[in-house]
Amino acid sequence: MFKGSNVALVTPFKNNKLDEETYIKLIHFHIENGTNGLVPAGTTGESPTLSHEEHEKVIELCVRESKGKLPVFAGTGSNSTEEAISLTTHAEKIGANGALIVTPYYNKPTQEGLYQHYKSINDKCGIPIIIYNIPGRSVIDMTVDTMARLYELKNIIGVKDATGDLNRVNQTLEKMGKDFLQLTGNDDNALEFNKRGGVGSISVTANIAPKLCSEFQKYSINKDDDSKKEAERLDSVLQPLHHAMFVESNPSPVKYAAKLLKLCEDEVRLPLVKVTDKTKDIIKKALRSSKLI
Repeated sequence: MFKGSNVALVTPFKNNKLDEETYIKLIHFHIENGTNGLVPAGTTGESPTLSHEEHEKVIELCVRESKGKLPVFAGTGSNSTEEAISLTTHAEKIGANGALIVTPYYNKPTQEGLYQHYKSINDKCGIPIIIYNIPGRSVIDMTVDTMARLYELKNIIGVKDATGDLNRVNQTLEKMGKDFLQLTGNDDNALEFNKRGGVGSISVTANIAPKLCSEFQKYSINKDDDSKKEAERLDSVLQPLHHAMFVESNPSPVKYAAKLLKLCEDEVRLPLVKVTDKTKDIIKKALRSSKLI
């Protein structure tokens, strides 16, 4: 249902306002260029600085414009359980296929707190939920055992793993089996992640290289020798892009790259700022090496 290359969509702004026209164009760009799924209003979509109205609007636009052609897993997480329930039930009401819910940041809940947070959301909605585990931003790290408890609930179907620890793939596979979806949140480890049992990514790089990312995912999931070789070749092409997208805080680099490709402006909201000239040079070099410019 939600495998392969899924884009963590940027949210375009114009004069600090949501640029709906450009956002709609981006959605159709992904429909036409091989992206396998859409993730609006996540970290890359600058969800922390979206108003509630904007947050709901970007999800609504994504569902409306995709028209069922691509699955939409909406970013509906919050460090407030009630707010996460509100965003998730809204996403369900307007037709999202599922929700990507980040571990609560700042509050630093215990593992039991994490379990109760997700259980409360699960009990209030009827759409699939993917856990987003990203200790680098949320401070807390959900254990495999806690995930296994959550997997017993009706709506929990998988994880976006942004721990960077590839051993987690093996541990999770052993504990929950292959039906529990494992998606990497780290573009740079996608090749090895899939070799170990992952089924795709929720990708920043896919914003600017959807065809390359979807082709890479297609070959990396297949196990025959020719597919493995092509996956390795594409991974080598993509690695400079993956690196360039995180030289500064996401999504400032990917928005600058998108500007160079005439996809959207590079405007971000404070406390994020546009990338430095040094980073611009790194991004340009990566785009040239991948033959995107």
